[in-house]
Amino acid sequence: QEGTYSLPEAQQDRFMFKVYVKYPSFQEERLIARRTTSDSNEKIEQVLTAVDVLEIQKIVRQVPVSDHVIDYALALVRQTRINEPGTPDFINEWLSWGAGPRAVQNLLLGGKTRALLNGHSHVSTEDISALAAPVLRHRIVTNFSAESEGITSDHVIERLIQETPSKEGELTSDPRLQKIFAA
Repeated sequence: QEGTYSLPEAQQDRFMFKVYVKYPSFQEERLIARRTTSDSNEKIEQVLTAVDVLEIQKIVRQVPVSDHVIDYALALVRQTRINEPGTPDFINEWLSWGAGPRAVQNLLLGGKTRALLNGHSHVSTEDISALAAPVLRHRIVTNFSAESEGITSDHVIERLIQETPSKEGELTSDPRLQKIFAA
């Protein structure tokens, strides 16, 4: 946009998520217009205290993450790095820059939060997959080849998720557990 400058990758990396917000529906926009152009003084009530926010942050950090979930998050992030061992060909073809270590940290913290919000006691690979696009889309840079083909960072992330196996459920297929459950 005219008069604005894009942030360098190092500064973009400091944002946890890049979330796309759609325009409001007709009815929602009508409500916004009505509420913001009238003389009514809506009373704003405090929902959380600063202490509450700090306590929630503490609780989020205590949510357990299994090694296989950490490995899945690492696999997603590390595979975005071009010309590295194990990087898929489509990444080398479509990206000029991959995600750094903050991406893994934010996938895990976001996964912990998502798990709690969904009433789960631990993080799953599904939590990680669900947050991959908002965590990674501003951390990877598509090249001219991708852009000329209409490939966006979200397309790259979607394919990465499809091609990255998770070990979710493999724990319950362990023969030792099967023997215990059969008893």
